[in-house]
Amino acid sequence: MLLQKETTRRKFLLGSLLALPFSDMIVRGLTAAQAAEMAAPDLVDYQPVFFSTDEWQFIMAACDRLIPAGGNGKAPGALETNVPIFIDQQMQGDIGDEIYLQGPFDPRAPATMGYQIPYRPQQIYKIGIRIVNDWCQQQHQKPFHALSVAEKDAVLTQVQKNGIHFSELGEDALQGSQFFSELLSDTKHGYLSDPMYGGNKGMKAWIAIGFPGARASYTEWVKQHNVPYPLGPVSLLGQRA
Repeated sequence: MLLQKETTRRKFLLGSLLALPFSDMIVRGLTAAQAAEMAAPDLVDYQPVFFSTDEWQFIMAACDRLIPAGGNGKAPGALETNVPIFIDQQMQGDIGDEIYLQGPFDPRAPATMGYQIPYRPQQIYKIGIRIVNDWCQQQHQKPFHALSVAEKDAVLTQVQKNGIHFSELGEDALQGSQFFSELLSDTKHGYLSDPMYGGNKGMKAWIAIGFPGARASYTEWVKQHNVPYPLGPVSLLGQRA
């Protein structure tokens, strides 16, 4: 699924306010959360800084299937909350610098043995995307992003369950399930993170699940079970939904 860019007169006018302080935006009838959403990049216009064009198409398609939009006003999906942007910006940083990469490694060791992959997350993505796309070309004569929804779901399930044997495609140190785990974990983090990290655009995910965000105190609501939380979330930068 590709997002279609929606250009409206209101959005154009609001976009001209982005250089103003949040307080000035609010005076003009815009909440801090709306201002933050407007300041966040549009996914259709975003230029990835880490992923190549082919890799970006994979990330967009995979994130869309891992957290699809609910539709009919329900929970937003990964694309509406800029999850791919979160992943791209995380991979561009120094994530993984602390990982010990001085073998020996046993990729089939139990989880109790700790991290057994001789790659940083950036390498896991590069290798995993290439192998899955190569497999899709062999089996479907098209890359992952060009598959039907049902085919994408089936491929991701096979990757998760090691149904696609990376070793048969020339990669002995990484398994499909390990790549899937990295992708799913980062997708969840991007969906539920504070907007300052690139995902959860407009705090939409927090709004959908009723999460208060970084409010200083909401102890009076902790023990009120099955009662919708009436106050919108607050971001680490003080933006309020």
